[in-house]
Amino acid sequence: METVSTATTVWTRNTVQAEKRDLWNAMKRGFRCRCPRCGEGKLFRAFLKTDNNCSACGLDFTPHRADDLPAYLVIVVVGHIVVPAALWIETNYAPAVWLQLAIYLPLTFVLSLLLLQPVKGALRMHGFDENAPSDIPPV
Repeated sequence: METVSTATTVWTRNTVQAEKRDLWNAMKRGFRCRCPRCGEGKLFRAFLKTDNNCSACGLDFTPHRADDLPAYLVIVVVGHIVVPAALWIETNYAPAVWLQLAIYLPLTFVLSLLLLQPVKGALRMHGFDENAPSDIPPV
């Protein structure tokens, strides 16, 4: 019987050389769910599961983390859209409660699902900074 040993990779600042890249271009590419370096490869392999590396240029995505910030930002953005609309409709038209729930709950759910992946893609690339290398074309 063979034994397989896998080496554990520990990421530190010294492990990875930071690549200089324009932050805004990287975030725009991340918002489109594309690789921040080349803009070609996909950032996600499932709805919110980030791929390990770019299929086009091989950029390693594992050191960049978004944590919970995308979910908090989506909650804030969707809340700023739905709550004023709900208050305006309630004060001007006063529809039945069941009708309000039938409108606001699906609207909140759909807006949250539509925004979550692009916001996570944009914020996942926050580790990229300015001074892009000359061999990487701009967006």
